[in-house]
Amino acid sequence: MLLASVNLNKRLGAAEARSNLAVWLRAHRIKILLAQEPFKPADRTPPVIGGFTFAGGNGGLAAWISEDLLRPQVASPRPWVQRIQLEWLTVLQVHLDAYTSTNRTAQLTELAEMAAAEQGRPLLICGDFNLAPRPQDGMFGDDPSTFTSNTERTMLRHLMQSASLVDTTAEETPSFTFERVFLGKLSRFRCDLALLSDHLTATTTITADASVRTGPDAFTDHSALLMELPLTLEAAEPDDVLFALSDLTGQPPTAPRTRKAYQPHKTAMSRQTPSPASRAVTEHLTMPLGVRTVLDHGCGRGADVAHYRAAGLEAAGFDPHTAFGWPRPAHTEFDLVTSMFVLNVLPNPWQRIQALKDAASFTRPGGHLVVVTRSPDEIAKAAADGSWPTHHDGFWSSESKATFQRGINPSEIKALAHQAGLIPALDAPVLQLPGVCHAVLLKPEA
Repeated sequence: MLLASVNLNKRLGAAEARSNLAVWLRAHRIKILLAQEPFKPADRTPPVIGGFTFAGGNGGLAAWISEDLLRPQVASPRPWVQRIQLEWLTVLQVHLDAYTSTNRTAQLTELAEMAAAEQGRPLLICGDFNLAPRPQDGMFGDDPSTFTSNTERTMLRHLMQSASLVDTTAEETPSFTFERVFLGKLSRFRCDLALLSDHLTATTTITADASVRTGPDAFTDHSALLMELPLTLEAAEPDDVLFALSDLTGQPPTAPRTRKAYQPHKTAMSRQTPSPASRAVTEHLTMPLGVRTVLDHGCGRGADVAHYRAAGLEAAGFDPHTAFGWPRPAHTEFDLVTSMFVLNVLPNPWQRIQALKDAASFTRPGGHLVVVTRSPDEIAKAAADGSWPTHHDGFWSSESKATFQRGINPSEIKALAHQAGLIPALDAPVLQLPGVCHAVLLKPEA
């Protein structure tokens, strides 16, 4: 799904700019438009953009969504920030103060607090930051600009580090998103930014489009950011119309397609023998790590629990699908928690993070968690062979059963685990698990 973020410099009130914007949106098949300074504050009615529904905001920050999609939840916690909830992804659209470093520093401090309040939810912070993240991102003539203070850059780095965000358009040679002649010199800035949760960078493409400010059909003086996000949004309910096709044919109208509830439990295999992953755990991991107690988190029907018990371990299982018969255990201080082929059947990164947080809650401080997933190559082949439809960052493995699959590599497991307070276990043996991916994680001591 393509999202665009652009500072429109209050130009939507002009018919030509509005027309050029609409043409550009259609040409790129953009589904969501986030705009800073879209129209003059005095204009109380948001401008109409053909093919789009106004989702919320004002002359400072506003959002539009394609009319075929369900309108998202939009809020304005501060005049300079807008919060848009897109399924599992939280988007904070910002327009930081254009005049004083003190104000921008304070706003960045508040942004860090807002990001922390999301508690690890996948996050995109985008918009006009009115600063240069690095000295080379702001130039005045041939010299670095002094407009951005070191305090601002320090606070921006804190925001990114504390929330595990990546400055997605940072390159060794900057692509400036704003240029203007000031006091006889060319002032150039990379000030329009997209900060993204690090575990989403592999599945998200973000580029700057300068044609909207330099091309023959330009409609603003800032570059736009185009963001291809791994999101599948729900379709909108059809609005009332003067007449519908059903009025002419006499046939009842087609009901809008509604999304089925995900059913990850339907991917659980009925096994009479333990999984190769559980055998690798008892053969290579439990003895070197001194494991005596183990929980299989998302155990399905419990074949691996039986294997752990047969290996002499004090083992328990838990699965949220109550029909499997494995309720939450009362004990929460396990030496080892295993998560076997759970993350890859959960349909979005936020659910994966929540699953890891829940698994970590059963792990004692200093204990370990083993995560095993299907590999990206395996899922890509299965999707191609089975013509699986894409959904979010993976595939519907069966739309009729509402089951999902995504291949997840070890680096992504570790990035998701970081949001759950887990770190890679550097001293753990490597498991022999051909054809799948895994990571051994550590729950740090308090």
